[in-house]
Amino acid sequence: MLESELHKLLEGTADAAFVVDAQGLTRSWNEAAEKLLGYRAADAIGQPCAGLIEGHGPLGTLVCEHDCHVLQCVATACEIPNFDLRAKAASGHPVWVNVSILRFYDPRTRRHLAVHFMRDIAGRKKTEELGRKLLDAARDLLTLSGDPAPPAPISPLTEQEQRLLRSLATGRRPAEIARELGITGRTLRNHLYHVNRKLGTKNRLEAVIHAARRGLI
Repeated sequence: MLESELHKLLEGTADAAFVVDAQGLTRSWNEAAEKLLGYRAADAIGQPCAGLIEGHGPLGTLVCEHDCHVLQCVATACEIPNFDLRAKAASGHPVWVNVSILRFYDPRTRRHLAVHFMRDIAGRKKTEELGRKLLDAARDLLTLSGDPAPPAPISPLTEQEQRLLRSLATGRRPAEIARELGITGRTLRNHLYHVNRKLGTKNRLEAVIHAARRGLI
């Protein structure tokens, strides 16, 4: 497949999609990208991707730069996992998206390209934020209650169990945590079962609160 054929193919995708060359310049911009980010194709094509998107990661770190990690991976053919990004829309407002990268090589021009697919995840981010606020509120209530801290667990938490609880405390989804820890969903559920047994809790929210109160995470 040639680059011109790729551009035509992307026009039919429901996901926002655009193509970036090795120099970081935008070479195509489909209709879904216009709807999601607000930039017209005529305004986006030819512009540096980093300047358009100004993407930041979940911790606020600038991700979109002139020589970004994505372009480096495309050039070296290394794997690029999906990632969340806070992109800048044409209106100036942030838009939370999940990004997938497809490496593409045009044999005619010998050009390496990075195809970006973006999906709106604003709803998921709101859920995560609500989860963090609920956990913070629960911790505050426990602090104000003045009750003595509960006893230590019968068996100490493993390092993996502590990492799991710390991730849950940020409001992240179990499936996302499982990917980060390199475990299956079934293994994650087993970890939660053992954590609840050790802490004497009934669900993951109680486990996080009690572990935080005991100073275990």
